[in-house]
Amino acid sequence: MRYRKRPVVIEAFQMTKARREDNREWPEWLNRAWQKEPGEMGALYPSMNHDSLGMLMIGTLEGPHLVSWNDWIIQGVKGELYPCKPDIFAASYEAAE
Repeated sequence: MRYRKRPVVIEAFQMTKARREDNREWPEWLNRAWQKEPGEMGALYPSMNHDSLGMLMIGTLEGPHLVSWNDWIIQGVKGELYPCKPDIFAASYEAAE
């Protein structure tokens, strides 16, 4: 059997190094995620790994996920957060009205 993904509207924010250093453009849902405890599901927090210092992590059901520069952070239909690579984002999403 074949399936088509239902059209849903999501919230997303592209995390660049500049946006990491200056969070004034962050949407409210991302600011709320920053206030959660590191490792908690839906939390956004700094990476403590020496290879990715300055980058961010997201707590997900599958465990922590690294947010690389220029990744999109997506808030799903149930409020969950997850990172998405720019090429996958461009192939999967378009601006909603």
